[in-house]
Amino acid sequence: MVNVSGVDLNLFAVLGAVLAERSVTRAAKQLHVTPPAVSNSLARLRDILGDPLVVRSGNGLVPTPRAEELAPLLESALEQLKVILDSKRGFVATETTRVFTLAAADSNQVCDVPRVIEAFAQELPRAKLRIVSSDYLLSSGGLATGEIDAAFGVDGMPLSSGWLSRAAYDEVGALVVRRDHPRVRRRMTPELFNSLQHIDVQVALGRTGTGHDIAERMWRSLGLSREVVLSVPHFVAAAMAAARTDYVAALPRRVADTLCAILPLKIVQPTFTLPAASVTLVWHARTDADAGARYFRDLIVRAVHAPRRPS
Repeated sequence: MVNVSGVDLNLFAVLGAVLAERSVTRAAKQLHVTPPAVSNSLARLRDILGDPLVVRSGNGLVPTPRAEELAPLLESALEQLKVILDSKRGFVATETTRVFTLAAADSNQVCDVPRVIEAFAQELPRAKLRIVSSDYLLSSGGLATGEIDAAFGVDGMPLSSGWLSRAAYDEVGALVVRRDHPRVRRRMTPELFNSLQHIDVQVALGRTGTGHDIAERMWRSLGLSREVVLSVPHFVAAAMAAARTDYVAALPRRVADTLCAILPLKIVQPTFTLPAASVTLVWHARTDADAGARYFRDLIVRAVHAPRRPS
């Protein structure tokens, strides 16, 4: 067994940079050291791990199978080390180089993520941001493992053990049709709604999600019945389909406002109440007290409340 206390941890930072850059020269530039220093560190790691780690191919370096196996473990370990160092000296937003990960459904990706990115670039200039789908969150268990820092959710969704949440904003629904729809003018009555064909948004067949279930219950309570002729997994796909057919799409209002500005669609005012839901931000108790994760959560909530920029 290797004596960890005798291993220079900086060697792994060098390997991480080389695997990311696929170049000794670029890795040296990233680390603010000389190329010979990077080559020397690689040689030491090769001796420790008993593997070439990277080999030359064409104009760059390619990782060995062993290095590819180590890459995700190395990335996670280096990120955890950054968290430890941040906690020791206090989190400094303008200096941290942490990687923050946010899970978002497609509706959030359309209307919320751009605002988060803008605020992130301004407030965390040296950090990195990853956006992953909500499906990835469900498949990876990422909140519990620490792979995902926060996720958008909906009030009323089942929370796994250890999950915490806070309100982000209230969302209302909207009905959209193509601008030159032959039957729909400015208003939508229950009779007209029931007579039209509709687009349904399901994340996956048979898995509808909390927001979808809230909407379905409200449709039924109002005596509304949708003839669903098209099911799609994303709100963007629903909007694009509505723009090319006579179908009706029910979208979150923020999404409708954004997409109606770029697609030949119009929002139709109903004579009945549309479904509404509270959007939440969800995270795991293990990161609740972490200063960096807390700053990131606060940034997200501030960003989604920021005024919209004119198109």
